[in-house]
Amino acid sequence: MPGSCFEGDLSLVQAVARGDSAARERLATDNYATVLRYARSITDSRAAAEDVTQAAFLSAMASATHFRGESSARTWLLVIARNEAARSRRKANLASTQSLQELAEAAGWGSTEEARASFAQQLETHDAIEKGFARLGVEERGILALRDIEGLPGEEVAAVLGLSLPAMKSRLHRARLELAAAIKQGERHGR
Repeated sequence: MPGSCFEGDLSLVQAVARGDSAARERLATDNYATVLRYARSITDSRAAAEDVTQAAFLSAMASATHFRGESSARTWLLVIARNEAARSRRKANLASTQSLQELAEAAGWGSTEEARASFAQQLETHDAIEKGFARLGVEERGILALRDIEGLPGEEVAAVLGLSLPAMKSRLHRARLELAAAIKQGERHGR
């Protein structure tokens, strides 16, 4: 894709495909931490995240000739990591059947001013957020990690997850509500 904003990534991955060890090192150095953090968000343990990350980079190195530069190398690696995580999961997570209204109520939205103030205070507590995040499903943790932790643009998150931008926004909204509900639930149960 001459002239594209991903031309540098295309050149880098083409060098990887030719067996250039310096290019491999640069690709890994530039992207390893991001891929690991994302893998950690969509797996159940640090060890599983490391396995997914390792498998993603091995797969990327093996399939570098297929990279066409239609996305950034980071997006390409994150898609590979997502696929590797899906392959490694033994159980499929069942989608929540909770409605958005139920999630909003569980999160404390639309309640009294005092309840909203208490909820805001709870959100500031790092421990509560971590525990709430851990209660989420793989897909919810993944989308929150890409958009809210890594700060990727919506279009890139949608590309990584294989979704349209509107579908990504809808899932992101649901994941944020589920996180808020999980935090609120932990507050109620003192966990």
